[in-house]
Amino acid sequence: MRNESNVEKIIKNQLEATLNSLEAFTWAYVVLSKKDMSCIFGVTNYPEEWVRHYRENGLQYTDPVVITALKSLTPFPWNEKLMTHSGYDFAELFNQASEYEVVNGYTFVLHDYNNNLVTLSFIIPAERKSEIMQTLLQNKGDISILLASVHETYLMLTSFSEKKPEDINKTNRLTKRENEILYWTSVGKTYQETGMILGIKVRTVKFHMLNIVKKMGVANARHAVRLGVELQLIQPIE
Repeated sequence: MRNESNVEKIIKNQLEATLNSLEAFTWAYVVLSKKDMSCIFGVTNYPEEWVRHYRENGLQYTDPVVITALKSLTPFPWNEKLMTHSGYDFAELFNQASEYEVVNGYTFVLHDYNNNLVTLSFIIPAERKSEIMQTLLQNKGDISILLASVHETYLMLTSFSEKKPEDINKTNRLTKRENEILYWTSVGKTYQETGMILGIKVRTVKFHMLNIVKKMGVANARHAVRLGVELQLIQPIE
């Protein structure tokens, strides 16, 4: 099993080998679980600050591009109109994206057999909109095939049925508090008992458990405990 950094390098090289021959694109290849919309994998040359802000705030849950991609099979453009005409209020998200000039783009979509949403998105700077859009449209078929080919490579390199410790993104590792809660749950303590042990309220225990479930990409707390034990993610409390 290859570690995630190697997978990222291979996927990035495969994408750049084709994309760099077309244009100096700003792009993002992202794999999201349609089960809970957690980000499983991503490679991008987007602005680092925007990527960090996006991940830390879980913006995929309210991103109109993601919402549109969920019900799309063909490539589509996105801009301020996509946000205002979607039926949702994305004003705050648009304002945040504007700070990083991530407001106009084009997204290619793929839905795989593991119930994942896969996107390859391109930022389109306003000053080069006509030029870049022309390149994307002229090569739309080739880019769609590229996305399918790259994702096929990703699936070959990654096992979705058996998660390994190295498959968990470093930014999504459990905090000390989350580990404490997962540990006490794994040894049979209830939320009330865990709260008493840690000196926190039950609702705080539940809040942290929800974060654990989201980070691990599982359906519920019981699954999180089982997976945590299998992957040896739970650290003993000293």
